[in-house]
Amino acid sequence: MAGRPDASEALHTLYRQLLTAPEVESLLTEVAALAAGIVEPAVSCGITVHYGDEPLTVASSDARAPMVDEEQYHVGDGPCLEALRTGRPVDVADQGSDQRWAAYAARARERGVRSSLSLPLLVDGRPLGALNLYSDRRTDAFGDEGVRRRALEFADRASVILTLAIQRLDQDRTARELQEALASRSLIDQAIGVIMAEQGCDAHVAFDLLRHRSQTGNRKLRQVAEDLITRVSGAPPVETAPFETHRPD
Repeated sequence: MAGRPDASEALHTLYRQLLTAPEVESLLTEVAALAAGIVEPAVSCGITVHYGDEPLTVASSDARAPMVDEEQYHVGDGPCLEALRTGRPVDVADQGSDQRWAAYAARARERGVRSSLSLPLLVDGRPLGALNLYSDRRTDAFGDEGVRRRALEFADRASVILTLAIQRLDQDRTARELQEALASRSLIDQAIGVIMAEQGCDAHVAFDLLRHRSQTGNRKLRQVAEDLITRVSGAPPVETAPFETHRPD
């Protein structure tokens, strides 16, 4: 149908978003919006991931999807959680007559859900997320073979995007940790220099003195170093320049 992106067009858009989105949240919101549009009429889409031991909706195409997701989290069952547990697609052709997950089903109907499709997002073969599509327009919205195939293809590609997004988060976290380590090392080195000048000792003795102050005061080395530099200079220490990572334009 006109206006609906095919899988290759959607994949191109997702990769472009991965390179240009300033935050992973923005990227996943684009994924949800694209997924909602691969079915006509458009549906609601929510993306669920494991956050520690709990499910969490990290992005959605509209306000309905996270509310329906939350109903499942609240009762501890439903098609989204089933897809997460089993790694298999879960289709609800008619929410009005479906007998599974009774506590959730009543809540879903109250939210206007008539049919749904939850697709696992696999990372290294494990279901770490789910792409949840909810239709408020009609029953069996995902029963057509062509629609289901497009949704499955999109979920496969979204799994790749989720994998890359997780890797990007790991890289960002590593960069932040490295920056913090560099800043701490710089402050400690400055404090060692101050102690060397005050005590007329070498760097090894100065470091031992600084560590002793840290241990006896039950404070981190960085905090002791900051206080020492502030006392001597009369101003808080200047942080090192940020550690920068570069991504493709």
